[in-house]
Amino acid sequence: MPVRLYNTLTRKVEEIRPVEEGRVKMYTCGPTVYRPVHIGNLRTFLLSDLVRRALELEGNEVTQILNITDVGHMTDEASPEAVDKMQLAAEDEGLAPLEIAERYTRIFLADTAKIGILPAHTYPKATDHIPEMVEMTESLIEKGHAYALDDGTVYYDVTSFPAYGALSHNTLDKLETGHRDLETDDRKRHPADFALWKRAQPNRLMKWDSPWGEGFPGWHIECSAMSVKYLGDRFDVHTGGMDLVFPHHEDEIAQSDGASGHRVIAHWVHGGHLRVEAQKMAKSTGNVYTIDDVIARGLDPLAFRLLCFQTRYRSEMNFTWDAMEAADTTLKRLRQRMADWKDAPRGGLSPEAKELDRRFRDAVADDLDLPAAVAVLNETVHTEVPGGDRYQLLAAWDAVLGLDLERSAREGFEVPAEVQALVTERDEARAAKDYARSDELRDRLTAMGWEVMDTAEGTTVRPA
Repeated sequence: MPVRLYNTLTRKVEEIRPVEEGRVKMYTCGPTVYRPVHIGNLRTFLLSDLVRRALELEGNEVTQILNITDVGHMTDEASPEAVDKMQLAAEDEGLAPLEIAERYTRIFLADTAKIGILPAHTYPKATDHIPEMVEMTESLIEKGHAYALDDGTVYYDVTSFPAYGALSHNTLDKLETGHRDLETDDRKRHPADFALWKRAQPNRLMKWDSPWGEGFPGWHIECSAMSVKYLGDRFDVHTGGMDLVFPHHEDEIAQSDGASGHRVIAHWVHGGHLRVEAQKMAKSTGNVYTIDDVIARGLDPLAFRLLCFQTRYRSEMNFTWDAMEAADTTLKRLRQRMADWKDAPRGGLSPEAKELDRRFRDAVADDLDLPAAVAVLNETVHTEVPGGDRYQLLAAWDAVLGLDLERSAREGFEVPAEVQALVTERDEARAAKDYARSDELRDRLTAMGWEVMDTAEGTTVRPA
C-alpha cells in the first residue's frame, strides 16, 4: 500500500514515489545542541520516526540522515558584541563549545530513545563537514547564485533563484525587510539575501579558514551540504517542524537546487507546534518540559508517544498533565491485555482480524492518520476476535506505534493464589452489585502491591 503524505511544497497529500523503487532516502533536521530538547522538539522528531516506520511497514527500505548542528547560528552576527548561543552555553557551563555539543548530543540521543524513536542511520555533525559547505558555497558563487563581500562574508542572491518562496509563499515582494533571523546589512543586494559564510568576529571561538577568510558557515548551508553528501542530489523526503519552513527550508531549496541545477527534494513534511495547557512553552511561564520531567512524575515516557497519536501531526497539539496521566494508564492497560492474550492460540488471521489490519494500515498510510489508527486499535481490544488474533495484530502494529506493547507479555508474572482468590471474590461482589465490597477488595489488592483493572472479562491485576 503506498504511503501518502502532505507535501508542503505542493500543498497536497501525495504518494511517496522514491527515486529508487523500494528505497526511500530521508533527511531530518536535527537539534542545535546547546541545551536539552523539550517535549515540543520531541514531537517534531517523532514525526520523522512515524514517517520512517510507516514506509517500512509497507516494505520500503528507508535510509534516514539526522544532522547535529554543533555550530552556533542563532544570533545577529552583524553586531560586534553578538555571541552565539553555543558559546554562551560554553561560558555558562565552563566547557569548550565542542564539549557542550557532545554533552547535549548524548542527552538528545538518550531522550529520543526514551520515546521509542528509531536511531537514524547517520548523525552527521556540522563541524565535521565544513569542507563540503565551503565547496557548495564556491559552486553557488560560480553559478551566479552568491556573492562575496570584501570582509569575507558570502551572501546568497535570492533574486537569482526564480522559485524562491515556493515552499513558504514568502515571495520576494513580501520580503523587502529581510528574514526574521538574519542580520541587517546595507551591503546586501536584496534585504532577503542570506549568509552562506560569515566573517568571524574577534570574540568568536568556533571559526575556520576559507577562501574568503576566517569565518563560519551560515545555518542553512549546513543542511544542504550534509543532505546532498549522504543522500545524493535527488532524494525523497525531508522532515522538520513547521517553524523551519521559513527561512530555513526555503533557503535549503535555494541552495541545493541552485547548486545542482534541478529539484533535489521531492517531498517536504512538517509537523505542527506543541503548546502546554494552551500556552506557548517559555522559560518565563515555567512550562518548558523535558521527557525527564515526564519520568519524574512516575509516567512511562512511551505514554508521551501515545499521547501524541491523539492529534494529527500537522495540527497544533495541546499538552496537559491530565492527558499525559490518562495516556499512561491506557498504555499500561494495553500491555496488560497483551499479557492476557499471550498464551491464546495463534495462527492464520480470521477474516475479521484481516479487515481490522487493513483499516489500521489504511489509516497509517493516509497521511499518518494516527488518531484513526488508534481508534482501530481500541476497537480491536474490545472486539470478539480471538485473543490470539488480537495479540498478533497489536504486535504487528507496534512496528509503527513503537509502544513496546509486548513488554508485560514478555516479562511475565504469576498471580499468587491468595491474590487470585481476592480477584475472584471481587468479581462475585461486582456481579452481585455489592460495590462497597468490590471497592474494599480493590483497596486490599492495591495495598498488597497490585494494580487492579476492570475489563469486560472481569478484574485483572498486575504488579504495580
